[in-house]
Amino acid sequence: MLVHGRETRSIRLADAGDAPPVPEVIDQTKLPHELRFVRLETLSDTERAIREMWVRGAPLIGVTAAFGLALGARTDPSGEALEEAARRLSATRPTAIDLPWALQNMVDALRPLPSEGRAAAAFAHAAELAEASVETCRSIGREGEAILTALASAGGGSRALQILTHCNAGWLATVDWGTALAPVYRAHRAGLPVHVWVSETRPRNQGSSITAWELASEGVPHTVVPDNASGHLLQTGRVDVVVVGTDRTTASGDVCNKIGTYLKAVSARDCGVPFYAAVPSSSIDWNLGEGEAAEIPIEERDASEVSEVRGLGPEGQITSVRITPAGSPVANFGFDVTPARLVTGLITERGVCTASRDGLAVLFPRELAGEEARE
Repeated sequence: MLVHGRETRSIRLADAGDAPPVPEVIDQTKLPHELRFVRLETLSDTERAIREMWVRGAPLIGVTAAFGLALGARTDPSGEALEEAARRLSATRPTAIDLPWALQNMVDALRPLPSEGRAAAAFAHAAELAEASVETCRSIGREGEAILTALASAGGGSRALQILTHCNAGWLATVDWGTALAPVYRAHRAGLPVHVWVSETRPRNQGSSITAWELASEGVPHTVVPDNASGHLLQTGRVDVVVVGTDRTTASGDVCNKIGTYLKAVSARDCGVPFYAAVPSSSIDWNLGEGEAAEIPIEERDASEVSEVRGLGPEGQITSVRITPAGSPVANFGFDVTPARLVTGLITERGVCTASRDGLAVLFPRELAGEEARE
C-alpha cells in the first residue's frame, strides 16, 4: 500500500550488511506521528515486537512470529529449540489464532529437515507465508469490493457509500492490503465514491491513530469519531454497512475481534444495517464449534492502556498522560465475541458466506472435515 506515495509493506527483509537479512517492521506505537522501521535481529526482539504491539493485527502477528522462529533457528536449529521458540512466541498474544497457526505451520515444515538446513528453510517458508497472506488479503478485497459495489448500486449511487469500521484491519494489520479495509481500498481505486467512519477504538486508539493514517495515505475520505458515537451514526442512517476484521472466528461463525465490536454489531442489527467480518482462513479456529466461543482466551492487557493516553506533546515528543485517579482499579479486556446471529456474512478469500458452519462448509469443506476428524 502507499505511504507518502511509495508502495510499502508492514514487514520486509532488510539488508544487514555482511550478515544474513533480517525482518524489518514498522513500529506502530509511533504512528501516526512518526514512521519508524525497526529491525528484528533475535527471537527476543520478535517477542517484544509482538507483545508490546509494535506489530498488530492477527495476520501480521502470525507472519512476524514465523520470521521470529526463523531467527531462533539461526541461533539453534535443533528440534528442541524450535519447540521452545514456538512456545515463547505463542505466549505473547493469546487471542489471535493466526499466531499458533503460523508457528505450527513452521514447525511442521521444519521438523523433518536436517538441523543444518533448517535456518535457511525457515526464512524461505516464512517468506512464503507472507506472500500467501498478501494473496489472501487481495482476494478478500476483491470479494468485499463486490459487496460495496452492490450496496452503492442499491442506494442509487447519489452519494458516497458510508462505511463504518472498528480497530484497524488495514494493511498495517497484515503484510499488505488488509482484511476489512482491502475492499475499501479496491473500491476507492476503482472510482467508487466511499467514505469511512473511523471508530477511534479505545483504549489503544488503533482507529484514530492507525486506520485514519492509512486512509489518509491512500486518499480515502474518512472521519474519525468517538467509539460511542457509532450507535448514533447507525440510528440516524449515516452508515450503509459495517465491516470489521477478526482475531479468531469459530467454525460456527462467531467472530472474536477488538473490544467494542459486539456493541457495533448489536446496533447495526437494531438499525437494519448489514454487518460483515473480513475473515482470512488463517483466522478461523476450526477446533471451536457451536457454543464454544467462550473457550476463546480473551487477552487482558496492562491497566496503563486505560488509565493513560498517549499523544504528541507540546515539544514534539510522544508522551503519556494519566487520566484516571491514582487509586481507581482498571479492567482492560482486549477483545469481545460477536455471535454469528448478528453477522450478515463472512468475507473470506474463497468467497462470501453466511456466518455459520453450513456457510463455511461450502467454502472450506476439507478444513471442516479435518475438524470433525479431530473431534
